[in-house]
Amino acid sequence: MFFSIPDGTFTICRDAAGIAGNIFAFGLFVSPIPTFKRIIRNQTTENFSGLPYVYALLNCLVCTWYGTPLVSHDNVLVMTVNSIGAVFQMTYIIIFIVHADREKKIRMLGLLLAVFGLLAIIVAGSLQIADQGTRWIFVGLLSCASLISMFASPLFIINLVIRTKSVEYMPFYLSLSTFLMSTSFFLYGVFNFDAFIYVPNGIGTILGILQLALYFYYKTKSVEESREPLMV
Repeated sequence: MFFSIPDGTFTICRDAAGIAGNIFAFGLFVSPIPTFKRIIRNQTTENFSGLPYVYALLNCLVCTWYGTPLVSHDNVLVMTVNSIGAVFQMTYIIIFIVHADREKKIRMLGLLLAVFGLLAIIVAGSLQIADQGTRWIFVGLLSCASLISMFASPLFIINLVIRTKSVEYMPFYLSLSTFLMSTSFFLYGVFNFDAFIYVPNGIGTILGILQLALYFYYKTKSVEESREPLMV
């Protein structure tokens, strides 16, 4: 006996996962706010780097373009989450540039121009591809590569946690938000039959599980060590 799935079930599941992903992504977008409050309060960028925000902006812009109807079908929620992310990253970059010293200002402005120049090349180049299926694959591969490289960045934090045996530099709620967002968009991609979404987010989900497992392992271990009686 075969059971048929009611019409519209995949669409409902896809939209639910996409909305959840948008909500969890918001947690990631607001996570740098304490850093920028400090920058504004001290009127200096200190030793903070603006590169992560420039890279995040490029990623959001490429993925926003991928989510548009000109490139892919039924990916409006991908377009919305990344366009909101782009606004957040742009705001952070502007604040960084305003409070940076002259050398950092020039470097950041140069990188910002490079980001928009690269986006213009990607948009113009993909629009030259008449066949939408080929255009979808071209932009999809770029967005997929961008997402995978972005999800790979926590590997440095994971390595640091293992070396120092401390979770000081891996905030729990940031790791949790990353895991929940990746899982939501992994399911969104599965229900939408879009490998360019579920493959990178599947990798992000695995890395998120690893981060949370390390957090609980080293957090529990540090608590147990603190409870051991001091030797006289």
